[in-house]
Amino acid sequence: MVTSDVAHGIGLQGSVGVVTVTYSPGEALHRFLTSLATATTRPIHIVVADNGSTDGAPEHAAAQRPEVTLVATGANLGYGGGANRGVAALPAGIDWVVVANPDIEWPVGSLDALLDATTRWPSGGAFGPLIREPTGEIYPSARLLPSLGRGIGHALLGRLWPGNPWTRAYHQADTAPVERSAGWLSGACLLLRRTAFDQIDGFDERYFMYFEDVDLGERVGQAGWRNVYVPTAEVVHLGGHATTNASARMLAAHHASAYRYLADRYPGAAVGTTAGQRAGRTGPSAAAGIHHRATNKEMTQQ
Repeated sequence: MVTSDVAHGIGLQGSVGVVTVTYSPGEALHRFLTSLATATTRPIHIVVADNGSTDGAPEHAAAQRPEVTLVATGANLGYGGGANRGVAALPAGIDWVVVANPDIEWPVGSLDALLDATTRWPSGGAFGPLIREPTGEIYPSARLLPSLGRGIGHALLGRLWPGNPWTRAYHQADTAPVERSAGWLSGACLLLRRTAFDQIDGFDERYFMYFEDVDLGERVGQAGWRNVYVPTAEVVHLGGHATTNASARMLAAHHASAYRYLADRYPGAAVGTTAGQRAGRTGPSAAAGIHHRATNKEMTQQ
């Protein structure tokens, strides 16, 4: 549980850990690391947790940049599994950890803006920036936790009627981009209090991709911490895209994770959605609230 405000402020002036999970990231990793260098004035320890790249980009980054440590996970563990290995490889004295996709680009001072928010929210366990698409559009990265009613309405009507009240509620589309608590924050870019992350044992590695951030946010809240959206800190997700443009493999992974999330929380409803999926109907994403977290190819190949 949360202890004291004094304990919450430790380590802010010290080093910050940054973990990025890769799977043949290509040029994106170079842009990530180059932009990160001007995102904060604090010392940073960077861990590249590699899930089996074949393009040589992680090895090149580690050879060229002394602040980068390469951790080979030994297999494609998925996003959460790779992130957990990366955090475990950081020095014990690091109190704040960023977990981010390698196709994030950091504007100047953006990480410092995110860190500054931690002093305003002493009970914050996870902090998320405003995430923009390359087009400049704001990605809905701070959302309510999925519920059965909101999820069904969103899944059934989201494509046909994007402005329906269930989709708008799930995306919190009517909520101005102001600093606030959220149910969960996009795993594309997160600042985590290491105490909170360790308390909940990090990401649930049963989620290969998708919903690992929803599950993490829910458990952060259950442990007595807050998920805080910080729109004064902005990043750009260069590879962001919705699952409507995704491959069949990505959609299958999405449905598997949605079912797992649903089954853990609504066992009776999960049985019904499994039957519906077999019959070619909506499937588990309807009840859980289909999750369009922006991802990149690193997590999609096995």
